[in-house]
Amino acid sequence: MISATNENGILLAPSILSADFTRLKEAVDTIKEAGADWVHIDVMDGHFVPNLTIGPPVVKSLRKETSLFLDVHLMIEKPDQLIPDFISAGADMITVHFEACTHLNRTIQLINGGGVKAGVALNPATPLSALEYIPDSVDMILLMTVNPGFGGQSYIPQMTRKIKKLREWINWTDRKVYLQIDGGISTANIKEVTAAGANVIVAGSAFFNAPDKTQFVNEMRNLSDYYV
Repeated sequence: MISATNENGILLAPSILSADFTRLKEAVDTIKEAGADWVHIDVMDGHFVPNLTIGPPVVKSLRKETSLFLDVHLMIEKPDQLIPDFISAGADMITVHFEACTHLNRTIQLINGGGVKAGVALNPATPLSALEYIPDSVDMILLMTVNPGFGGQSYIPQMTRKIKKLREWINWTDRKVYLQIDGGISTANIKEVTAAGANVIVAGSAFFNAPDKTQFVNEMRNLSDYYV
């Protein structure tokens, strides 16, 4: 289990999807200087989602430049084909989409076999019942709170109920997993989503558009209401 670094139990993972791709090292340095915890790396293939971003070479370059936890979110078809490359590149966590995995257990075994933490993501319309038989070795469940593919979208209000239900299920099963949310999170709704049970928060546009990023991180932590 990955250790939380904050007293109230939440982790902040700014997404470099919203950063200037010509200055990614500076973006990662900014994340560290602001006091955030992880670097969230959105990998998109233009097929599973309608956008194309970065691949293993960029992750490898970032690994050389930072000691921060690299949280790699694969929004791609056939993730098994690239998982070994992302492991070699230095990812600390690899999250795959339930919707993209034909044999989810095999995919999780592939990630774990490389000594990397494993996560499973669900799109907004995918029911929580999809998680009933996920492997015990999963370290994190990611709920998309926007439809994946682009940064800067608005949070889908119905996802608060989904977060709460997932938190109840996690507690009932006594699973030791993180509940991450990604999409439209800012100081305006951090209290709502953490009170529902989320404890790893991805923020892209809200972080990189903040005039004072350290102040933004502090406000997010102060406003959070994580109760578990």
